[in-house]
Amino acid sequence: MCGELEEESSPDEQIYSRFVAHVQSFLGDLKGRKAGDSVHAHLDRIFRELLSAAIDPNRAPDEMSGYQRLAMEPLVFARLAGFIAAHVPLSEDPLKRLIEALMLGYSEGEIAVPQDHDHGHDHFHDHDHHHHH
Repeated sequence: MCGELEEESSPDEQIYSRFVAHVQSFLGDLKGRKAGDSVHAHLDRIFRELLSAAIDPNRAPDEMSGYQRLAMEPLVFARLAGFIAAHVPLSEDPLKRLIEALMLGYSEGEIAVPQDHDHGHDHFHDHDHHHHH
């Protein structure tokens, strides 16, 4: 029990806490949007349900840390997507559509990273704002 508090303040758990906070605000934003038709409403609902499940502490075993969930659960969703997409005719280019959806999700998730990620290496990256044309 006493180890629990220690864990929560570790860098890994801070990363997970940031994820949880981002999911909650993202889901809050989604609630305001109404899908135009029942098909998209259904797809949005699945997305919201799975995203909510990913931050539900009761859905994972106690010995699994939040950071482990963050590292492993997306692989399960990717596996599921691959399994289902394998049944779509290749003429529909299912892999391209999966990758586009993956990149959309990645861009939606990216805003969760504030500027506190500098571990000394930050200044050596070629960020756009370093270039003087």
